[in-house]
Amino acid sequence: MNVFITRVIPEAGLQLLKDAGLQVKQWTEKRKLTVDELIEECKWADALLSAGQQLGREFLEASAHLKVIALNSVGYDNVDIETATRLKIPVGNTPGVLSGATADTAFLLMMAAARNAFYMHKTIIDGEWDFFEPTANLGKELTGGTLGVFGMGKIGVEMARRCAGAFGMKIVYHNRNRNLEAEQELGATFVSFEELLRQSDVISVHTALTPETEGKFDAAVFKQMKSSAIFVNTARGKIHNEEDLISALQNKVIWGAGLDVTNPEPMKSDNPLLTMPNVAVLPHIGSATETTRDAMAKLAAGNIIAGLKGEKLPSPVNPEIYTDSQHN
Repeated sequence: MNVFITRVIPEAGLQLLKDAGLQVKQWTEKRKLTVDELIEECKWADALLSAGQQLGREFLEASAHLKVIALNSVGYDNVDIETATRLKIPVGNTPGVLSGATADTAFLLMMAAARNAFYMHKTIIDGEWDFFEPTANLGKELTGGTLGVFGMGKIGVEMARRCAGAFGMKIVYHNRNRNLEAEQELGATFVSFEELLRQSDVISVHTALTPETEGKFDAAVFKQMKSSAIFVNTARGKIHNEEDLISALQNKVIWGAGLDVTNPEPMKSDNPLLTMPNVAVLPHIGSATETTRDAMAKLAAGNIIAGLKGEKLPSPVNPEIYTDSQHN
């Protein structure tokens, strides 16, 4: 059977596919495929391993023969899951394996924003490190502050562990459901969204992008945060309104921001966020470690292999398709 892959993935995942006797073709150009190109490539394929592609209704209906789609990500907001489910195509993702690496990135961004780190690095490059001013470029100390986690799943818990351990931060969180394990381990307190905004010195976003969370952090929300607060988003860029975030920072409604995700993405090089002292931006590298990317590729490959065998995927995002007798 044949597998088409939309990006070059780590050898750890490729080897699993080859060991399973599958024929593999990777897209090696450094650009996204168009919808028509992806449809054409998948005519040959029995399975698709997708990284960074939008898989909408047009593509899915034209590729209904696919036996499985595996995503090289935990997020699946770029896939029309409703259509895939209707077409009986199982879709798998890579949960769990990237929690630690993504939390590390959130922690890094929090620290970098709090100490103006990226901006101060640029001043050295620009030849501006020439005079010491005791009152210039002062950052924020985090010890004893309050971390507010929006989305206390696996990544949110890992971020909370780091902040509690390193800085003794108090943990508050808002979730659809209470996370009793986080409460017991970390002393985390479940609060309303409004209380999260009011209490937090740092708000770190770790929720999925859904119709309910899209654009959640807008001008009205930023106004409810502390003027000294730092906003961190390593989840999805569309969860915050970027124009509103820029305005909130420019007008000192909030103090700083750390972003691994932007809206739109990629960010343009003239975006004003890139020149603000209290802002740190990374190009969506939350899971970018050798260990994590290998683990993601292996999990994605495992989803492909299971799907081509007609077995339930190790990590399906549309498990409801398995109610059919053919998958029992």
